[in-house]
Amino acid sequence: MELSDANLQTLTEYLKKTLDPDPTIRRPAEKFLESVEGSQNYPLLLLTLLEKSQENVIKVCASVTFKNYIKRNWRIVEDEPNKICESDRIAIKANIVPLMLSSPEQIQKQLSDAISIIGREDFPQKWPDLLTEMVNRFQSGDFHVINGVLRTAHSLFKRYRHEFKSNELWTEIKLVLDAFALPLTNLFKATIELCSTHANDASALKVLFSSLILIAKLFYSLNFQDLPEFFEDNMETWMTNFHSLLTLDNKLLQTDDEEEAGLLELLKSQICDNAALYAQKYDEEFQPYLPRFVTAIWNLLVTTGQEVKYDLLVSNAIQFLASVCERPHYKHLFEDQNTLTSICEKVIVPNMEFRAADEEAFEDNSEEYIRRDLEGSDIDTRRRAACDLVRGLCKFFEGPVTGIFSGYVNSMLQEYAKNPSVNWKHKDAAIYLVTSLASKAQTQKHGITQANELVNLTEFFVNHIQPDLKSASVNEFPVLKADGIKYIMIFRNQVPKEQLLVSIPLLINHLQAESVVVHTYAAHALERLFTMRGTNNTTLITAAEMAPFVEVLLTNLFKALTLPGSSENEYIMKAIMRSFSLLQESIIPYIPSVITQLTQKLLAVSKNPSKPHFNHYMFESICLSIRITCRASPEAVGSFEEALFLVFTEILQSDVQEFIPYVFQVMSLLLEMHKSEIPSSYMALFPHLLQPVLRERAGNIPPLVRLLQAFLERGAGTIARSAADKIPGLLGVFQKLIASKANDHQGFYLLNSIIEHMPPESVDQYRKQIFILLFQRLQNSKTTKFIKSFLVFINLYCIRYGALALQEIFDSIQPKMFGMVLEKIIIPEIQKVSGQVEKKICAVGITKILTECPPMMDTEYTKLWIPLLQALIGLFELPEDDTTPDEEHFIDIEDTPGYQTAFSQLAFAGKKEHDPVGQMVNNPRIHLAQSLHKLSTACPGRVLSMLSTSLNAEALQYLQGYLQAASVSLL
Repeated sequence: MELSDANLQTLTEYLKKTLDPDPTIRRPAEKFLESVEGSQNYPLLLLTLLEKSQENVIKVCASVTFKNYIKRNWRIVEDEPNKICESDRIAIKANIVPLMLSSPEQIQKQLSDAISIIGREDFPQKWPDLLTEMVNRFQSGDFHVINGVLRTAHSLFKRYRHEFKSNELWTEIKLVLDAFALPLTNLFKATIELCSTHANDASALKVLFSSLILIAKLFYSLNFQDLPEFFEDNMETWMTNFHSLLTLDNKLLQTDDEEEAGLLELLKSQICDNAALYAQKYDEEFQPYLPRFVTAIWNLLVTTGQEVKYDLLVSNAIQFLASVCERPHYKHLFEDQNTLTSICEKVIVPNMEFRAADEEAFEDNSEEYIRRDLEGSDIDTRRRAACDLVRGLCKFFEGPVTGIFSGYVNSMLQEYAKNPSVNWKHKDAAIYLVTSLASKAQTQKHGITQANELVNLTEFFVNHIQPDLKSASVNEFPVLKADGIKYIMIFRNQVPKEQLLVSIPLLINHLQAESVVVHTYAAHALERLFTMRGTNNTTLITAAEMAPFVEVLLTNLFKALTLPGSSENEYIMKAIMRSFSLLQESIIPYIPSVITQLTQKLLAVSKNPSKPHFNHYMFESICLSIRITCRASPEAVGSFEEALFLVFTEILQSDVQEFIPYVFQVMSLLLEMHKSEIPSSYMALFPHLLQPVLRERAGNIPPLVRLLQAFLERGAGTIARSAADKIPGLLGVFQKLIASKANDHQGFYLLNSIIEHMPPESVDQYRKQIFILLFQRLQNSKTTKFIKSFLVFINLYCIRYGALALQEIFDSIQPKMFGMVLEKIIIPEIQKVSGQVEKKICAVGITKILTECPPMMDTEYTKLWIPLLQALIGLFELPEDDTTPDEEHFIDIEDTPGYQTAFSQLAFAGKKEHDPVGQMVNNPRIHLAQSLHKLSTACPGRVLSMLSTSLNAEALQYLQGYLQAASVSLL
């Protein structure tokens, strides 16, 4: 694409169309942009548009498109084509920083993100002048530019907070500190001075405080891995200024908004984070400053209001206290009973209250409420922080703290009892307090794993939780219902099983509650209870115990999906999946109705898939329905195909990318269940599966290969008879996969199925070319993974076509090639093969080469007979060689960048391991002994003399053991 006005105009029109709400206009425009994004100059056209377009909406759209383009394509993946040409890469890096700094804030943020994505790959090696270019801009005095630099630096350096320690990381951080720490510190001091100078100028303060927030965030990132010498030397400057900013209160920076945190709150929150980092990691160096920070943060907590805008500040301030009170040498600060009472009374209890804002979120923004309350993303809520502080204090003061809070809990419950409809929030706070006190250690998988001995959890459950869940109306006091259900979920390991069994019908009943939070919690609690393990590694709650509730459970779960706000509720769908898995055969009578409802749901969500977890559990549930039913009556597979194929066809024709890997897996599962000839409905689909576009998406490759394998296992004869013209297409899939280090094993899976199942004459003409391709790949990039797969393949080939055919095909490519493969690959590398079936294939294949290949006995190949036998005995008896060379690095499918659907394996569509030599050979050691016996009968004396003169003693001993076990001897 040239940098021309005509192309800019075309791009503008298509970008406009991508914003159209009508999918018939939007989708083709998105497809067009996808089709041109590989063209040279495409990213430069986008940058030109966002700089020069007269329409703001086009500028913003171009900046977002550019950022997403960079996200998808910048990383260079081994074995895959470079998606952005080198000249475009150079031009982007030369222009993006000045363009970002001169753009309005909305566009600046997108470009800043793009710089950090590029920086992640290229900085510092391939972009050495990035830092200098950024630091030089600090001198400009223009805070729009300075904030652009700070924002970019923040998005570039924040990964230091979660990267694993490595020499490479240390080198990069050192380079950043050398260039950035001093200018950042000078900018910090200068900005604080400017804040004093402009103390009465509101608009100037807003810009300056935006800078201070970013500076404080950068401080956190640069200090996270270790305490840099520079910051240790300049701690006085940073901590004194941080402390004075914590105590600062400027009326001009206060906001009227009760929801949105203002700049002052955001800055103080970050300073609390920075102080907590130092208190936790560098406590010795930070000790002189700690008491004044504790005082300042305590004062902040007791003077800050309950408004939502202070939530982040209060939770970070409490988290600071929590991290301090857990450290043994700060213990003395909290020992006094009055201090503990004061913390409980003034900090913990007020921040556990259920506020109007929480109630609003519970009713109107249930998804966010659930995310925070259930999934632990409530890290910045007051309640979570207060709960962490309780746990922190209990580390050294469990007795006194439990004593103080027990009084509070009792008085709250008494208040509730006086007038439940008015005082229900008191009971909510009491339940939360009990939960905080009792939970010492918790995991998502098991709930509470360690509890406070001083709290009687079962008694509290029976007296205060069950009555709420047993009340006649499922819609009364929804917050308390949600609390009660959450209590069961959290303490499921502490509450006795009989109480859990009493709870199950109550939970099933609450699936009908109108409140999204209540019916979601009920579904989640059931799902968690169904995964609990009892004795002998079976489920704690059995299918027999669930028998009376099967119908009402399934009815209520599917009904819950029709309730407002829950049409794609992932917790309900996960509970459906888990119920199927637990109940097994008990669900068969309900399958016709269930599969209809699942299919309708699948059709509805395929129009616009937006909830990946929901979709995953939906496909798992479909797989379970198929498995459970077809295990009992295999002929039912046809009725599933009838129900599903229409929707599947629709998904494949509309190219619903997110669903295609799932559809392939379900189709494989169905096809593998067929015992007779492959149905024509599958054969009609076969040519479409060979389209190159399908294998361009990483997420499609494993399920596509599995589906093609299923076609070969069930329909190789049909393919050879009626679709022989498609065999080159099938081999084209193999050729594409074998060229990639990430997917070569998938290529071998496909090739092995072709060799094993296709009639020999149908692939005769392609065999030599297959081997040539494999040898080319071996020459170009030989990896351990490739060698292992190659060894399995040549041995499978040997089993299928005979050892002589293997020798002949090798030697037809190049004279004496067979000997080279034996000497350079099979003998030295066979020890690396792993997996029972793989080892067995190799053992049977090598046995054939040793005993059924005449050239091994009377040509120059004979010298390799003993080393090959020795290698085979080694495969049987020596530990597996799992070493891989240091320089080998495999790209994981999940690591490929961008929004492509990574492959999501369906657990319940799992494939049984296939053993191609299972029928033929049971014990490969005995098979070797019998084959050697047969060979020695054909040429008496030869085998024995070779063994006695050349085989090492240990291997000979093992071999004698095999011969004895097989009750044969050598002649």
